Amino acid sequence: MTVLVAYGTTGGSTAEIAGWIAEELSAAGLEVRLLAAGAVDDVAGYDALVLGASMYASGWHADARKFAKRFAGRFADRPVWLFSSGPLDHTADDAGLPPNHQAEMAMRSLQAREHVTFGGRLTAEAHGWLGFVARRMEREGHSGDFRNPERIRAWAREVAAEIALTHRQT
Repeated sequence: MTVLVAYGTTGGSTAEIAGWIAEELSAAGLEVRLLAAGAVDDVAGYDALVLGASMYASGWHADARKFAKRFAGRFADRPVWLFSSGPLDHTADDAGLPPNHQAEMAMRSLQAREHVTFGGRLTAEAHGWLGFVARRMEREGHSGDFRNPERIRAWAREVAAEIALTHRQT
């Protein structure tokens, strides 16, 4: 089974989360391709998909939104999971947060089984326009790393188990 783990990220935090997920899927014996969502040209040959995106005030990362539109309906017979990263607090760990509107649209177009939200990371070292926002948010006490690697990896192991179960049933 080959699983595509694709992601949309600006500051690298979501890419790192996608990497943790890919590591867990690989440890479960699955073949995994880890790619930026904008770099995916074709989805033929993938038996499952995990798509993640960072969340900003403008919504789900544009590359993940474009991926969902470009490959809408192409996963009808394959399992799909989505994740978002972004709350700059621990609310993602405290309670299941619903997907934002754009993630919900991606869930429909890709016929995803599940969406989960993980905490995000925003540091003053961010580059470009994000750096200005990060420095301002840091002054206001809203920056930091709110990701929970143990929760992310546990979720990835659940996904791997479900992929294995799906594969045995086909």
